[in-house]
Amino acid sequence: QVELVESGGGLVQPGGSLRLSCAASGSVFSFNAMYWYRQPPGKQREFIARITGDGKTNVADSVKGRFTISIDNAQNTGYLQMNSLKPEDTAVYYCNTNHNYRNYWGKGTLVTISS
Repeated sequence: QVELVESGGGLVQPGGSLRLSCAASGSVFSFNAMYWYRQPPGKQREFIARITGDGKTNVADSVKGRFTISIDNAQNTGYLQMNSLKPEDTAVYYCNTNHNYRNYWGKGTLVTISS
């Protein structure tokens, strides 16, 4: 059983930055990819970024150049650094991973971009 807990969300003005964290209950990110998704108000959940256990990353075109995904395996924590935030980045942000053939989601953290 894996527990994922996101944190770091909040209200930020356009152009600002936030760093989201995803703390895992075990060393799952050393062996499994970690994903960030988001769900804007009234819309479907969408893929944002992925990082593999050996550090390979890819991000969605909508956030490329602004968002960076990383992991700290010593802390069992993944991060999403978000810069140059826009109102359309407003969403609940979730982390996700697979472990032992099961899929796990955190409960999400709300990010609101507004002036």
